[in-house]
Amino acid sequence: MATYKLNVNGKSYTVTASSAEMPLLWVLRDKIGLTGTKYGCGIEVCGACTVLVDGQPEKSCDMSVQEAVGRKIVTVEGLAADTNGVKAQAAWVAKQVPQCGFCQSGMLVAATGAMKAGHHGAAIIPELNNLCVCGTYARIKDAAKTL
Repeated sequence: MATYKLNVNGKSYTVTASSAEMPLLWVLRDKIGLTGTKYGCGIEVCGACTVLVDGQPEKSCDMSVQEAVGRKIVTVEGLAADTNGVKAQAAWVAKQVPQCGFCQSGMLVAATGAMKAGHHGAAIIPELNNLCVCGTYARIKDAAKTL
């Protein structure tokens, strides 16, 4: 078992993992207790596990804890401290986007990452490579267009 220091949502965490290859997703959920990031497919397809790593959207199901050391990680819980994250959350609420809500943490993080990359309005939509089983894509697009 090795110990890793992580910067998550602006806070420093020291975690012990059974392997350097332990997915960041499980470290966030099981070791740190930030359960907003969801497990969906486990193969980087659905996007439910999306977090920002150094400002860029990344799928945490396939990123190891070792790869995360020394990088700034932001989960859905950390979006409240980010101006773009607050805007995305407000747009999602205003357009009543979530149904079951399972994919929404990844969607919000991806939208925030797109805004950080300089995308706004309809330009955000192609950046949302996340799947929504409920099919709320029309409301997602409406919300994204307001950003």
